[in-house]
Amino acid sequence: MKSFNVPAWEFYGWSPESLSFPDGWVVHEQRMNGHSAPRLSESEITEILMNPVGTDPLEELARGKEKCCIIFDDMTRPTRQSQMLPSVLGQLHRGGLSDDQIVFMMATGAHHGRLLFDFQKKLGKDIPERFNVFNHNCYENLVDLGKTCNGTPVHINQEIMSCDLKVTLGAMMPHFGYGFGGGSKMLLPGVAGIDSITHNHRIMEGTGPGKVMENIRRLDSEEATRMAGLDFVINAFLNHESDVAGLVCGDVVDAHREGVKFARKHYATELYREADIVIGNGYPMANEGYKAYHILRDSVREGGDMVFLLYTPEGCRVHHYNGRFGTDFGGRGWTKTTYVKKPWRMDRVICVTPQLAKMDEYYYGEGSHWVKSWEKALEMLVATHGEDATVALYPTAAMQISRENSANL
Repeated sequence: MKSFNVPAWEFYGWSPESLSFPDGWVVHEQRMNGHSAPRLSESEITEILMNPVGTDPLEELARGKEKCCIIFDDMTRPTRQSQMLPSVLGQLHRGGLSDDQIVFMMATGAHHGRLLFDFQKKLGKDIPERFNVFNHNCYENLVDLGKTCNGTPVHINQEIMSCDLKVTLGAMMPHFGYGFGGGSKMLLPGVAGIDSITHNHRIMEGTGPGKVMENIRRLDSEEATRMAGLDFVINAFLNHESDVAGLVCGDVVDAHREGVKFARKHYATELYREADIVIGNGYPMANEGYKAYHILRDSVREGGDMVFLLYTPEGCRVHHYNGRFGTDFGGRGWTKTTYVKKPWRMDRVICVTPQLAKMDEYYYGEGSHWVKSWEKALEMLVATHGEDATVALYPTAAMQISRENSANL
């Protein structure tokens, strides 16, 4: 037997898992370009913050302000804000803001709120002791700013709108709805009301992995963000350890577009086509591991097997918009097959997770097979494919994008 290690258990130990394969199987490990990119130092992060795209440096924006809100992404993103905050807070302090003039808001969008230990994992243990850290509530405490040209009602978190300096701090990764995350997505859907999220999410024109320039959902979000007056965005790019390996900051649109150029290269992955078995590690977003689906679908042969590795104790995140809240009903965007839909190219979908949740099946397709260990999945695969199979392994699949999709505009 031969073995490969894959990163796993983001925020729950960050310990790798070992996958063994029969010696006769040919395993192609398909890594993204930025897999082993080095982590940025504090001085490198500070230098980037001092040279933003399309706006003044954060220190200058902070001068004369009364209150700043730092909006950070939630536990469905592996961003280690703690690696960037020394530089970010240093810039704000040099601009004249004190700790009691700064608050934090987790951009949960329509996801469920989180707890103190989650805030500590993202921000560091000292931040919730020094600052107020809030969950966003998509149902209450919202300010109505009107409508976008697409008719989306712009309802934004009241605490954020009370601040005269609004900063986002999150990761930019491939996204099948917005092309790439980061930028305005931190505001809509991140800290918007459920009606805003609903209208924006139902815009399908131009959406798809890597698609930005004619992505109407993304453009609608950016219009809403301009209406809300977002001042400064910080978009991080992550390596296989979820360390900050790249950074772009500045204007919500200009910095995002500059970041997209970097992201298209950083996350791009060479597809191995027509594999008998494709394996997508849900890391670093195992609670949304279905995000690996696009690259796996394009890699598996007709009648092959698709395997998701979901190493998290959380199961799938709670989503008030498209989540399931009963046997035959859910949020206003719920359907019975939300992401992995039949008819599908592969013969089977196999999900490996030590923590089973029957309710999560619908995210990965009706009839998907769920097992608690890689060893059990391997038994199933060997029974079908014997001692001779071709395997494509994507070790950070939830943030990988094929070269073809990375070239989408």
